[in-house]
Amino acid sequence: MITNQFMGTASVDLYWLPLGSGGSTRCVRTNGRVFEAITARYGHRPRCDLYHSALEVSRGSDRFTIEMAPVWSIAAPDRGVVCEGPVGLSWLGRCRYFRYEVRRWRDGVIPDIAEAVDSPQRLSNDPVQVERVLDLVPSFPTATWGRDELQAGEMWNSNSLIAWLLAASGHDVDSLCPPRGGRAPGWTAGLVVARNHPSEHTSSRLPNG
Repeated sequence: MITNQFMGTASVDLYWLPLGSGGSTRCVRTNGRVFEAITARYGHRPRCDLYHSALEVSRGSDRFTIEMAPVWSIAAPDRGVVCEGPVGLSWLGRCRYFRYEVRRWRDGVIPDIAEAVDSPQRLSNDPVQVERVLDLVPSFPTATWGRDELQAGEMWNSNSLIAWLLAASGHDVDSLCPPRGGRAPGWTAGLVVARNHPSEHTSSRLPNG
C-alpha cells in the first residue's frame, strides 16, 4: 500500500509515444507497421500511426513512471517492477525474452519520452485518484501480451495497462484518445476489463529466470 500522506502537489500525466520510438526498438516499429498494414487492409480503412501509452504520477515530492515493457529492455536493477506476464503464448513466459514487466518506478524514466506526441496530458490533480493509481499497479491482470484471454475484444498489451489503471482509478476516460490519425491497440481492452471485472484480477508472482 502506498502511503496517503501527501506533501505538495499530486498529478497524473498521460504520454502518447509513437510505437517503436527510441533508438533500440526498430524491430518493434517495423512489426507494428506490418501489423497495422494487415489490420487496415482487413478492416478496409486507411493506415494509422500506432501509439504506446505511459503515465507519470507525482505525489508530493515523489514522482513515478508507470509503463509496460519487455523485461530485457532496461538494465537498471531498481526499476520498480511489480509484476510480469507472458508474451505471445503463456508457456513462452518461462523464458525472459518472452515476458513483459509492469513498472511503478520511483524517479524513473520513460526511455522514449522525447518523442511523445501531444503530451503530457494532465488528467488529474486529485490526491485520492493519484493514490488509487499507484495502489492499483501491482493488481494489473497479467494476461498474455498480444492475445485476448480476457475476452475484451482485442489484444492485451501496454495500452491495456494504462487504460485499465485510469478507468479503475475513477478517471474520466471517455474523451481520451491517441493523437489525430493514430490508434492505440489494446486501449479498449483495458477499459472493458476494468468496467466488467473491477476487482476480479490480481497480479501474478514474478517468475524466476
